[in-house]
Amino acid sequence: MPSQFGTFTASELYCPKCRTAQPVRERLLLVLLDGELHEFTCARCGTSLGKRTVTGPAVKPAARPTPRPPRRRLLKG
Repeated sequence: MPSQFGTFTASELYCPKCRTAQPVRERLLLVLLDGELHEFTCARCGTSLGKRTVTGPAVKPAARPTPRPPRRRLLKG
């Protein structure tokens, strides 16, 4: 069965400290080999409300640029 929905992101979650559904902030905790770990916190009181792992292809390390040879200086004669 094909996927009907893309990736979901929570906009509100129940906060036990505030005792009501509150808007959430999502922040990146860790970058893993198989994805990223995100945490949801209450926008009002900052309580941690949950975590999610976003899986995807491994992140390739940035390619280092090749060093340039030094420029030749022209001698004025």
